[in-house]
Amino acid sequence: MTTEQKELIKATVPILREHGVALTTHFYSRMFTHNPELKNLFNMGNQGNGKQQLSLAMAVLAYAENIEDPSVLVSAVTKIGHKHMSLDIRPEHYAIVGKHLLASIGEVLGEGATPTLIEAWAVAYQQLADLMIGLEQNLYSDAVAKEGGWTGWRPFLVKQKVQESEEITSFYLYPADGGKVADFTPGQYISLRLFLPELNLLQPRQYSLSNAPNGDYYRISVKKEAGKAEHPNGMISNRLHNAVQEGDVVEVAPPAGDFVLDTTKQTPVVFVSGGVGQTPLMSMLEYLASTQSSRDIVWVHGSRNRKVHAFREPLTMLEAKIGKLNKHIFYDTLDEEMQVSGYYEGVVELDKLKEQALLQNADYYICGPAPFIQKQFTDLAAMGVSPEAIHYEEFGPANLVLS
Repeated sequence: MTTEQKELIKATVPILREHGVALTTHFYSRMFTHNPELKNLFNMGNQGNGKQQLSLAMAVLAYAENIEDPSVLVSAVTKIGHKHMSLDIRPEHYAIVGKHLLASIGEVLGEGATPTLIEAWAVAYQQLADLMIGLEQNLYSDAVAKEGGWTGWRPFLVKQKVQESEEITSFYLYPADGGKVADFTPGQYISLRLFLPELNLLQPRQYSLSNAPNGDYYRISVKKEAGKAEHPNGMISNRLHNAVQEGDVVEVAPPAGDFVLDTTKQTPVVFVSGGVGQTPLMSMLEYLASTQSSRDIVWVHGSRNRKVHAFREPLTMLEAKIGKLNKHIFYDTLDEEMQVSGYYEGVVELDKLKEQALLQNADYYICGPAPFIQKQFTDLAAMGVSPEAIHYEEFGPANLVLS
């Protein structure tokens, strides 16, 4: 990429800041019109609520802002690569996306989209595409090299459905071929795909693995969400809860994700979750228990009430097994039975715990809705915790940028 081309890319930054979402909205509409088969790869719920358009706009802006040194985006690029691997995105898809992205730049910018600008963006896009394709090829190679590993979509049998709370149900998934499943790093997720007659589409969704690696099965724990045809959020979760039964077959992609427990450390860990956000943290906690870890552990969780709080009994069993687990539970309201040590009324407030949650050399793992993550990150930073020690996972398209 020439110096002149980089300058042209940087000159589009103000436009992307102001009109980036308009550009990406036009891009997706154009791509799905010309290549409707790609709707089977994308979460149409996130298309309907605008989250995917915003996420892509932020990614394009970040790339333009850092065109001189894209290496600073390695963390974001890695996260996207894991997501693409979990959706079976292949090199040929990049050619389709590139064609429609460049056409959209021309159509949205109009006369401002000079041939030299389009050429600069064509070079920039190919540079990024080559980077992503290489990264994803390594992820595919690693996935298939593991015992029980595979790439693409593999049929799994739902052997058990276990209700964990009024809202959350666990699904125990075993390979339909009777083989093993690949191990994973605690905190990772799988993509699960179902056919939705309402949309006449296959639809993938990502669900955190909520169990420790065992080689035999995966467990996902799914919250039932409200969904509407025009905004299909919750369609997959509702179908899992209401229609998918024990003995049914679903399609699953291999484990992916970079929000993972650092299993090489022996220093303390603090887990902070809201609602169904505890699922990847349960995987981490079960792993620590199964490996008889001696690490100091703090578990902080917030739920609306006891009825919707999943894994209460398993957590009590893990608490007894681990020994060095310090548990703190926040409910919106406490009934008389919960008026005991370790239970708090209101939303999760880490400053209420102070030294009980601030452990020396600890790593902090946060998962939950975006506002929840934002609050806990801000509170930890205010209490003197280094941002490098705070790890978080935002469900859905990544739109949070915390530092």
